[in-house]
Amino acid sequence: MSASSLQLEMHPLRESLYEEMHSRPFQVIPSPARITHLSVMCSEQQKAQQFIHLQQLCEMLGGAVPKEDLPCFQQQFGQLQVRWEKHMEFVSYTFIWLGGDHGDPFAESGISHLPDGWLEGICGEVVAAFHMSVENVCDSAEPTIPEVKTYFDTMRLVGSQPSQGAAQVWTSYRLHDDGYGRFLIYNREMSDSQLGRLIQRLLEIESYRLMTLMGLPMARSIGPQLQLMDQQLAELTQILSVEEYDDEKCRDERELLGRLIHLASRVEAYRARSTFRFNATNAYQDLVMQRLADLREDEVSGHLTLHEFITRRMIPAVRTCKATAERLEDLSRRIDRVSDMLRTQVELSIQGQNQELLSSMDRRSRIQLMMQHTVEGLSVAAISYYTIGLVKIFIGVLYDQGLHINKSLSLGISMPLVIVTVALLTRRIHSKFSKLAADSVDSKDK
Repeated sequence: MSASSLQLEMHPLRESLYEEMHSRPFQVIPSPARITHLSVMCSEQQKAQQFIHLQQLCEMLGGAVPKEDLPCFQQQFGQLQVRWEKHMEFVSYTFIWLGGDHGDPFAESGISHLPDGWLEGICGEVVAAFHMSVENVCDSAEPTIPEVKTYFDTMRLVGSQPSQGAAQVWTSYRLHDDGYGRFLIYNREMSDSQLGRLIQRLLEIESYRLMTLMGLPMARSIGPQLQLMDQQLAELTQILSVEEYDDEKCRDERELLGRLIHLASRVEAYRARSTFRFNATNAYQDLVMQRLADLREDEVSGHLTLHEFITRRMIPAVRTCKATAERLEDLSRRIDRVSDMLRTQVELSIQGQNQELLSSMDRRSRIQLMMQHTVEGLSVAAISYYTIGLVKIFIGVLYDQGLHINKSLSLGISMPLVIVTVALLTRRIHSKFSKLAADSVDSKDK
């Protein structure tokens, strides 16, 4: 049975996974060429608007208009090549012009032949913008270093010989009067495919380098605030560590807890703002270092290579971002520990207050019990008094009806009987209610 006749259930992502490996192909770029590259930070809504703007460019240039919003689009319009790529945070445009006079490396650029007004309609914020001039020196002599320096407005040059000397790359890593950076590439013996891979790596290095450094301003702005919050946390910890207080320095745990919650909320706000940016910084750095390793540079005598120049400033910037992120995490953990201690102390304080309240209630209960016993004694006397009064009236009625009894003797005999009877009834009622209260307490405990 042939492989094509196998009836197997395919994963719904199988084809897209295959296509992902071919979604961003290397370009084939002949030399000479003029290239302009833009990296524009934008939201998802702006990315959709940029795709519509790209469709308008294709219509203006008379080419096929893309219907589907793909991660990467590239098309040839005569001597102009256009490449559009979507990334997580930004969109990149690469314009390659292959025609015209190539005498002055930067007399014209990849955007020189775009329709008027189209470039200004791109929405978003430009992070990377630079021109790249590719010259063919396979059959001619290369310009001298002083001559190359004139193309960069006599700025200090950074250069190397990538691919083991198959080409030479020059740049200043500075912005020129037109607001763009500049790269000058001399092709010595590279094929068009090799040159396309080299240029793609250089474009990615410059874009990712700038995206890596995006986290540095945030780290610098957060640093002083972290120092201030660290001092505030140290003060709160010092207050908690003091064992004895006088009346003037007595602390309010609720006030301390409120200050600590405010401090924790500020730290979490900074973490929410910076976590993605710092993680992106680490990811972009890894990409830059990988692309630099792929260049396989040889040194040009007296000049820093691209790898040396970039790592000299980029690695400290990345470490600053990493240190700031670690300080935020450490401060958050310390605030959690202090919060736990303060909550424990508040709970102990509440337990102490509850214990005092229970003791006070117990004392009041004993006093009330003593008062109750006193009232019970008085109530026995009062009830007995009124009862004896009723007995006296009853004896008088019997006497008036003709019953010959000694009223004084009868009243004297009834007095102790009434008092004993009232006392026994009062005690029995008290015992009954005490038993009901005890049964109620036992049922609650169960």
